[in-house]
Amino acid sequence: MSDSDNYLKKKKLFSRLLTIYGRNTVYEALCMPGVKAERLHFASSNKKAKVLDDIEHLAREQGADVLYHDKGALSRISKNAKQDQGVALDIRTEGLAEFDANTLEAGGEYIALDRITNPQNLGMIIRSVCASPIKALILPRKGCAKLDALVIKASAGSLFRCPILRCDSLTQALSQAQQEGARIAGLDLKATTSFSAIDDQHTRIFVLGNESEGIGKEVQALCDERLRIDMARGVESLNVAVTASLIALRKQLT
Repeated sequence: MSDSDNYLKKKKLFSRLLTIYGRNTVYEALCMPGVKAERLHFASSNKKAKVLDDIEHLAREQGADVLYHDKGALSRISKNAKQDQGVALDIRTEGLAEFDANTLEAGGEYIALDRITNPQNLGMIIRSVCASPIKALILPRKGCAKLDALVIKASAGSLFRCPILRCDSLTQALSQAQQEGARIAGLDLKATTSFSAIDDQHTRIFVLGNESEGIGKEVQALCDERLRIDMARGVESLNVAVTASLIALRKQLT
């Protein structure tokens, strides 16, 4: 295998690794069914503690490499020196990848999240997307809840299988998708177009906004269409995770 092939293989592996940190977070994740630990990172300055012994035992049971670093190196891995508590864990995921507008499937449907901050909501959305015909969840690295043990638990482990496309900027990702012919559909309680009236001919990205504020102004400005979900008996709105489930599973329920 050439150096170029080795590089591409490693790049693909690293793009599918999810790094979590913190003693309780790592321990709880290792106890969950479906977790595939790749590498466990310890600070070499850690004092002996039972929880660290338990973490190491669980990681080695899964065949993970156990590595020791100075505090500076560990903080570069965890990207959170104040909260990593001297431990970080790389977890293998099947569907995690970088967003690339050129790879969006023609006629496919996607869900994008704008500032979803509740880990329970994010986990439930991931579970719905994983169970549905939706091609992938588009998830920005900043502004949304972190992919941590709370999200893993709320997703019932589906985080490790769900196709998730990470991006640094949701606005930039949506703009690139538009240039490739995708339609951006924002969910809006005040919209005049019903969600049930859309066609299935276009590549479409449904955008769900913050639990209390909705879709941000920059993302709103990109929307090609705004859609509402018709509701009965005077109900004004739905939880964002419930809304995501209705969108994700609509084709399976009709």
